[in-house]
Amino acid sequence: MNKSALINKIVADLEGKLALYAKAARTARDEATDDQSKAEDKYDTRGLEASYLARGQSMHAAETEQALEQFQRLAVRAFKPKDPIDVGALVELEGKDGRTFYFIGPCAGGTEIVHEKKEVLVITPQSPLGQQLVGKKQGARLKIKIGRLPDDYRVVLVS
Repeated sequence: MNKSALINKIVADLEGKLALYAKAARTARDEATDDQSKAEDKYDTRGLEASYLARGQSMHAAETEQALEQFQRLAVRAFKPKDPIDVGALVELEGKDGRTFYFIGPCAGGTEIVHEKKEVLVITPQSPLGQQLVGKKQGARLKIKIGRLPDDYRVVLVS
């Protein structure tokens, strides 16, 4: 898999999310400061609720902007078969249900990207799965608990 192209797709996804959060924050801020949102009595909380929403959307935008910057600075590194899994690694796991692909990113865990007709999930080293994968090498066998029961997995590829 072309990791440069994968990282570019992650960046594009984050740029789309950033634009969406920024627009939502502006909309909520405009509503919070609109004359129509002024409280008519002590129980009218429309303006207050809109301001909380604007703050939340602004926080999402700031977090996404930080993630975007980290991915834009991320150096594409080619991992060799004996290299341990670390940030920047594309990992292919094989389990009883087939093969799954994970990209170990500095942030933005949970981002799903379809790349070269394969679904790739971004995970961070801090995530439960990331903690189990970081430091492992190609060929390693793991018992990973995804869902209720642990399953056996093999690290097929680290690139």
